[in-house]
Amino acid sequence: MSDTHSEQLLSEVAALPGLPGVYRYFDAQGQLLYVGKARNLKKRVSSYFQKSHDGTRIGHMIGKIVRMETTVVRSEAEALLLENNLIKTLNPKFNILFRDDKSYPYLKITGTRETFRTSAKMPSPSLAFPRMAYYRGVVDRRHSYYGPYPSAWAVKESITLLQKVFRLRTCEDTVFANRTRPCLLYQIKRCSGPCVDLVDSEDYARDVQDAERFLRGETQAVLDALEQRMLVHAEKLEFEQAAELRNQMTALARVLHQQTMDNLSDKDVDVLAVKVHGGRACVNLAMVRGGRHLGDRPYFPAHVDDATAIDDAMADEGDAPAGDPAQRVAVRVLEAFIAQHYLGIAMPHILVTSHAVGKPLLEALSEQTGVKVNAVHNPREHRRIWLEMAQKNADIALARLLAEEGSQQARTRALADALQLPDDQLDALRIECFDISHTAGESTQASCVVFEGHKMQNSQYRRYKIEGITPGDDYAAMKQVLQRRYGKIAEAMRAEDALQPAPAAADAEPVEPVADEAVESAAEPVAGPRMPDLVLIDGGKGQVGMARQVFEQLGLDLSLIVGVEKGEGRKVGLEELVFADGRAKVYLGHDSAALMLVAQIRDEAHRFAITGMRAQRAKVRTGGSKLEDIPGVGPRKRARLLQRFGGVRGVASASVDDLSTVEGISPELADAIYRALR
Repeated sequence: MSDTHSEQLLSEVAALPGLPGVYRYFDAQGQLLYVGKARNLKKRVSSYFQKSHDGTRIGHMIGKIVRMETTVVRSEAEALLLENNLIKTLNPKFNILFRDDKSYPYLKITGTRETFRTSAKMPSPSLAFPRMAYYRGVVDRRHSYYGPYPSAWAVKESITLLQKVFRLRTCEDTVFANRTRPCLLYQIKRCSGPCVDLVDSEDYARDVQDAERFLRGETQAVLDALEQRMLVHAEKLEFEQAAELRNQMTALARVLHQQTMDNLSDKDVDVLAVKVHGGRACVNLAMVRGGRHLGDRPYFPAHVDDATAIDDAMADEGDAPAGDPAQRVAVRVLEAFIAQHYLGIAMPHILVTSHAVGKPLLEALSEQTGVKVNAVHNPREHRRIWLEMAQKNADIALARLLAEEGSQQARTRALADALQLPDDQLDALRIECFDISHTAGESTQASCVVFEGHKMQNSQYRRYKIEGITPGDDYAAMKQVLQRRYGKIAEAMRAEDALQPAPAAADAEPVEPVADEAVESAAEPVAGPRMPDLVLIDGGKGQVGMARQVFEQLGLDLSLIVGVEKGEGRKVGLEELVFADGRAKVYLGHDSAALMLVAQIRDEAHRFAITGMRAQRAKVRTGGSKLEDIPGVGPRKRARLLQRFGGVRGVASASVDDLSTVEGISPELADAIYRALR
């Protein structure tokens, strides 16, 4: 195996120290192949190049290595954290990878950390009466945050629950400051009406404190405090106030009864169950916060087979788990999830897991959090119930994924058969679909969505702002977006063809190959975007004809273009496919798997185009971009202006003197804002 690698790479391997660290392998194109950790860098990395791995997954990966990078660290725990941080940020090709580009949502209670708890005098009524809100983003120290929650639905359910029991407000501060009568939430007993002084600040403060204690899991203490307050009012013959507290206790008891997974001994716990089947894996994460089960979320990692094969082949003695191979894969998937998921985020100190995880991982997490993290395997009592539910949900989620993937692959094959496309590389089949959207010619936008690997590739979607055309001219819009999308690709393809050596004449003498690095590199494929295997156009003959003109000008293959023409009466299932290269129309049939895939891609292009168009239209009509474009008006000043005047229209109608009264707005900047918005 070492014969296929350069002397420089092998010398770097021989010079490695026998210290803990992290290593990274790269291929000839600079793509990161693999990230690994080691207690002894020299011993681990050398074993890749000394052993024979021919015909295996690891052999395939090692054969591509041309460059290596290493980082020495102080301990194995530090190496483990760095390894998974690099995996999460760099997306190597052969590591188990969990992708999650969304932060978790939280329940926010405003102004309770500095203003509400510590200030004797409140600067404004809105701060004197904190509000509950759904929140996702950067944490602000002025507010209190509870969670994380597995989904937005879980946050909103908790807000509804707290409204029923503690009647805290949820309205924006601008709405709160301008109310003259209570809203509907007060009428249905979901709010105590602080906006119109129907509750004093002290009583509201107690409700906020009780809500926060409830969210922290101190439910019994909240019930005891409510009961004590009820008895005090009863002794004073204040029966209306006592009845209100009784109703509050009843509502809280009803909520607790509905939470069948409540347990007062476990405040914050994460329950992790893993299922591996059919080359895919699922990790189901269930969250318990404040003693309440908040729901769960499934995660599906990539590269499971490749990564586990490499890990097993290169594990040091005693590192690889013993027993059933399927169980070893499950353990590796679970450990990869724990290491990647809890990097840089707050985590509970107790994990209930379906498989035992290694001590080095727990030690690394404890070192990161500063508090000892425990993982409970084979739990008892209520924890066993939690784990069984999480395991069942993991089984269901993985079965659903495998069924969906099988169905999607069948649709891809059916479309390839219908259009007579090569079916030997269906996993790499790439389809791009275009759609135009506008409202009576206003805010015209084109969308391009991408289907590849049997699924929609959201990260590769693109929107194009169409300008310089007659409003409402969809043909001109389609021409513009296709030229912008494929113009540079066509130019790169022509440049690549120009660099290819001309074929020798039949009677010419054979010429010895020249060792010219420039010629060899020119034969490499051009990096960057490539032409799709199919270009779908949402439209009939007119749109396809325009696409044909563009492709003829760019010198591209006309057989790639397929239009989706509405059928009789524009009914779903009667669509026909129109071709730019002169082929006859094709009707696939209303129950065709190929038509289902075409409709899925077309509908996604339409959705993506219309949402972008509506956002652009709203931005233009409200003048939001004008305020953002004013020099000197950053996010904070813009937020203060909008809060003070209730929106962009209010800012535009304000005088220079009124604008200058806003914190951070100087008279010169107020004059600039006044002129820009008028």
